[in-house]
This record gives sequence, C-alpha cells and structure tokens, in this order.
Amino acid sequence: MASSSYISLMDLASGDMFNSPQTPERISRVMTVPVDGGRTDDGDFDSLSSECCEKTIIVANFLPLQAQKDIKSGQWLFSFDEDSLLLQMMDGFSSDTIVVYVGSLKVDVDSKEQDEVSKTLLEEFNCVPAFLPPDLQKKFYHGFCKQYLWPLFHYMLPICADYGNRFDRLHWQAYLSANKIFADKIIEVTNPEKDYVWVHDYHLMALLTFLRKHFHRVKLGFFLHSPFPSPEIYWTLPVREEILKALLNADLIGFHTFDYACHFLTCCSRILGLDHESKRVHIGLDYFGRIVYMKILPIGIHMGRLQSSLQGKVVLIQIVNPARSTRKDVQEAKREIYESTERINDVFGFSGYEPVVLIDRCVPFYEKAAYYACAECCIVNAVRDGMNLVPYKYIVYRQGTSRMDEALQIAPESPRTSMLVVSEFIGCSPSLSGAIRVNPWNIDAVADALNMAITMPGVEKQIRHEKHYRYVSSHDVAYWSQSFMQDLERACKEHYNKHCWGFGFGLSFRILSISPSFRKLSIDHIISVHRRTCRRAIFLDYDGTLVPHSSIIKSPSPEVILFMNSTCSDPKNTVFIVSGRGKNSLSDWFAQCENLGIAAEHGYFIRWNRRFEWETFPIAIDFGWKRIAEPLMQLYTEATDGSFTESKESALGVTKGFVAKKVLSTMISNGEPPDFVLCVGDDRSDEDMFESISNTDYLSSPPVSPEIFACTIGQKPSKARYYLDDTVDVLKLLSGLPGASSSTTSTSNTETEVSFESCA
Repeated sequence: MASSSYISLMDLASGDMFNSPQTPERISRVMTVPVDGGRTDDGDFDSLSSECCEKTIIVANFLPLQAQKDIKSGQWLFSFDEDSLLLQMMDGFSSDTIVVYVGSLKVDVDSKEQDEVSKTLLEEFNCVPAFLPPDLQKKFYHGFCKQYLWPLFHYMLPICADYGNRFDRLHWQAYLSANKIFADKIIEVTNPEKDYVWVHDYHLMALLTFLRKHFHRVKLGFFLHSPFPSPEIYWTLPVREEILKALLNADLIGFHTFDYACHFLTCCSRILGLDHESKRVHIGLDYFGRIVYMKILPIGIHMGRLQSSLQGKVVLIQIVNPARSTRKDVQEAKREIYESTERINDVFGFSGYEPVVLIDRCVPFYEKAAYYACAECCIVNAVRDGMNLVPYKYIVYRQGTSRMDEALQIAPESPRTSMLVVSEFIGCSPSLSGAIRVNPWNIDAVADALNMAITMPGVEKQIRHEKHYRYVSSHDVAYWSQSFMQDLERACKEHYNKHCWGFGFGLSFRILSISPSFRKLSIDHIISVHRRTCRRAIFLDYDGTLVPHSSIIKSPSPEVILFMNSTCSDPKNTVFIVSGRGKNSLSDWFAQCENLGIAAEHGYFIRWNRRFEWETFPIAIDFGWKRIAEPLMQLYTEATDGSFTESKESALGVTKGFVAKKVLSTMISNGEPPDFVLCVGDDRSDEDMFESISNTDYLSSPPVSPEIFACTIGQKPSKARYYLDDTVDVLKLLSGLPGASSSTTSTSNTETEVSFESCA
C-alpha cells in the first residue's frame, strides 16, 4: 500500500497549497483549442481551427532570450541569445515550420507587467513566457533541480551537503507545481492535431504527465540533456516511479548516449516491470498499448556560427580528380559535392568572395604544384586509403626550389612552413607525426582541426614542416624499393632448407613447411634405443597427449593407468606427468600409480612419487587477483554450457621447461645422469619442454650424450624433431616400452607385437 505522504501528481499540482498567483491571462491570438481543452470524457476533441499552420513547440526551462530593464525608461529590452541551443537548433527545421518557444525568463517580472511582456514576446519573438513566483522558482529550480536532481543524475548521492541536499518533499511539490504552470502555457498555444511539442531536460519531466492528461493524442517528445544515472543510483530516488511514469508519457525519449538509454530501460524493467523491444530501426517500450520509442542522438555544435569567424579570409580549393569508375555511387557522390559547394557559397559567400573553389577537371601536374606551393594547409580526409602520396608531394612543394621561390617572389632564406590535416584511415598518417590526425566521420573534429591548422603560430608550423621534410626526403621511392627487396631476400633464405607440402583445394590451397629433420617417431627405433639404455627420463603431457581434447571424460582411462604403472615399474625409468592441471585432480586420477612423478600447474607443484610431499617452485607472486577473477569466471561458467572452472594455486611465472631442467639436473646431481630422454606433448606449453631437453649443456657430464626424443602430436611446425599422429600412437608407444626392457626372447618380442596390435 502506498504511503499517504506520496500525494498524487495531479492532486498535488492542481492544489493551491503554495497560494501562487494565477498565470497571466491566456493568449487568445494563438489559442487553437478551447480553454477546457475541448476534450470529452472519452478523450475525443471538438473540431479545431483548420486555418492554423503546423507548429513546433519548443519547451525548456529558460527561453532563448536576453532580458534587461532600462533603468531610466522602465522599459523591458529583449533580444535573442545567439548562444542558446534552442535558437541554434532552428537550422534543423524546414523553412515553413513555425517555431514557438515556451519557457521562463532569467529575470523576475512584476505580476503587473507580465501580460504586456507576454504580448511583446509572442509578437516579436514567438516566445510564450511561463512566469514562476520567486519563492516557487527558488524551491523548484535552485532547490529540487539543481540541489537534488542534477547531483543525483551526475552520480553524486546526497550523502552530505557537499554533494547536494537530501530529498525535500516541499521541493518536490514545488517541482510539480512549476511543471504544471509550464504545461498550462503549452496547452494555450498547442493544436494537438497538428503541432509537435518537444520538451527539454530534467527540469520538466513531470510536465509530460500533465500535458498527456489534457491532450491524449499530443505529439510529444522529450530529450534529456544530462546523463540518466545507472539503476543503482536512480534506485535511491524516493520518487523514482513517478518520474519514470511521467517520462513514459512521451512518444519519443532522446538520450545523448547508448549507456543513458540502457540505464533508463533497465530502470523501467526493474522498477515497473516493463520489457523493451529492439529492432534495426528503433528501441521501444510497450507501455499499456502505446509504444514509447528511444532515441540515441548526441548533440552537436552550430557549425555556421563557429565557421563565420573565418569567413572572407579563407578559400578552400577542392580538386576533384577524374573518377576511375562511372558507377552510380560515383555520380551520386559527385552530385553531392556540387550541391554542398553551392550551399556553402550561398550561405557564406558574398560579392568578390567565394569560400569554396571546385575544380572538376584533369589538372596538369604543374598546376597542381602551384596549388600545393601556395596552400597554407593541405587536408586529405579520405575515409579509407591505402597510402595516398598527396601529403608527401605537398610537403616537398612547400619546401620549394630556387625557381619556385623566384616565381612566388619568396626570399631563398625565408623559413618554410606547411600544415597537414590527415585522416586516421589513410596509409601515410602514421608516418606524419606532425600532422593533425582526424576521424573523417567526425565533422566537428575536422572543422576544429582546420581552424587549428590555419591559426597555428608560424614557428610551430615551421617545426612540423622541417620534421616532415626530413622524413619524406630520406624515405623516397628508391629507399622504399631497396628496403623491400632486402627483406624479401631474407624471408626466402630458408626456402630450400625445408620440406614443403601443398594441400587444400581451390582457394583453400596452402603450403606446410617443416624442417627436413622433422619426421614421425619410429616405435621400433625408440624401443631399440630404450632397450640398450640404463637411466631414462620420460616426460608426458596430459591433455591432448594421454587423453584426447575431444573427450568429454577428462580422467585417465584404465589403459592409461595400466601403461603408467607398467612404465613406472621399471626402476630404470623416471616418469613424470607434466600438466597445467591442478595437483588435486592429478593426484586423485593417478592415485594407483605409486611411482609416478607429477608436475602440476606447469611445474609450480612437483611430487617425485606418491611417497614424497609436494614441492613448490620458489617464486614470489601475489595471488590477490584470484579473489576478483574467480567470481567472474564462475559467473561465465554457470552461463556457458559445457564449461568448467579449474582452481589452481598458480600457473603464472612457471613453464614446463623448468620442470624438465629440474628433473634432469637432479638426476645428474644424484649421480644418475640420464642416457635416454623422451618428451611427448601437443601444445604451446610443451614447446618449452622440447627446447629445454634439446639444450644439452647441463647434460654434458655423461661420457656419451643422451638419446633425446622430443615428440609433438600432429604434423606442425615445432621445436620437436619427431611427431606422432594422435593419442592412440602415444598409448601404442607406451605399451611397448616396458616389454622392450625385459629379456630379449622370442616370446617377449611376440608379446610386444601383440600388445601393439591391441592398442592400435
């Protein structure tokens, strides 16, 4: 049940609790509906005047006017505020649209003067003032809007006085009353059948409800010029439901960014239980049968006003190179260029001055050189270009020659300058560090860059030019071709030292290039070597080596356990599983393998066999990050079918190469240097093991270098010299090793051959 303190919007705003004076008499000359709105109980309207033209009603807290009172004459003086957004946005309307502004003045007007002021503003400025009593204005604007709403919408919770006032119900009531006064003024001048009403910013959010109640079919838009806060912030607003419901009385709600719109939609979902619909062209909320649309539209600046400060002093020469194609889009682009040029010249040109000179013909080389030499700035603003050498040419021409200096009447010793504005998406952009880089899609930024280039001090222009000229003159076409050929020769140097295989059909054809020493591991050969050696070190990866990656069951099969026990039962063998998995998983899986060594988490934990304790690799790492990462990983695990999170203590800073080196070094220090080393793995982490066992510096103590077999799974470039096709081959290999170390009888050999067949 709602608290009794939450007074109805309508009842509160229509009451006389503030005893505020009545607004000035209605302006009959612009009224398009009767005083009561002409609305019947079912929302229908009586016939309205068909002679009234369509209008756009722009509503904001303040009118786009400057107002002051002449002290001597006592007369009010009004003028348009050229910096007002409300005034500048008129450029977006068609010429036949009538724009009427509704808002308050930034000055207080005595109640006796309000009628006369209203008449003057309407006749001369198409403005309809909403006069607020001083006390109401203070509580509404300075109280609720500026001291509560603005900080909250800008993520500053009113926890203390420094960040705004706490929620004050009297200020909220003042906000509603002020919005009701604004709504009354809109009603006076609006024809709901034809006119559009566009309300601006957070000061007037409740107005939408008042207006929608009076005109059920009003064409109503709202634009929020401030952020809409995240749901967590908005949730703290005591009148959160009321404001959301008021905003949803609009037909279209505009936001500057996608984030603000998302925050609003999330609040509607969590607080009001509404779902939105997203399509290619719109985002909409179904609100009791009405679709309330969302608009993401960041505001821009008034280009004409900014550009006028260059007017009459700058000429843009646009050279249109002949098109290489006659496609329809080329013709459309050409037409747009002509139309843009004509429009700019019509607006900014005058007698004797043409801002844009368009040259659409084949321009001779010498003529282009003249233009480049004279231009204070060169802009190359392609949306995408492979290289584009125009900036380079421009720099060279600005450097000049003796003949060019003579023709241009430039003293030979005079400093040279140039300025470049280049698109970020052209190839030469990275090599021109002194250029002003721009995003060609950002028209405002391009305009700002041109202004900066033209107004930059001469000394800085000279420094930038000298830097560019040094690069361009030293990196000419000869340097380019020479450098390229040198690298090409170096790249092809090993072509004939490798084996190359072509595979794939059609455009899928490619080359596989592998060292000639890379070959498939011969099981017969390794068994033969295994038989004649006495101290053996065997390193085996787990996933992808003993268990296929495609296997859903990640624990080892009974065959793997059997082969591990058989291999480890030979006292001449030191066998290690080297895996990225955690120690708990590996120790549980291989609990039956008493003599098996395990290196978990890439070797951060090592256990020589089941009788030994776990050793930790001596590195100092702060694992505080895991407290942050684990909940996030768990969240995605729960949301992703088939995924799992494996908890490890550390897999950073340790590689499998350290494991191999540690085990081999320990064997050597114990007086048992290995004469046989086998390492099998399948992925990038195993390459470190291959590299480690191939580096025989620490294996130099034996009188004879050990037999080393580094073997990867699959035919691919690797540091290993050998490969096996898959895990089946690995198990086949392991099944043969124990039998190879036994007595070489015909029976044992026969058994070995049988075991090979059984594992194939």
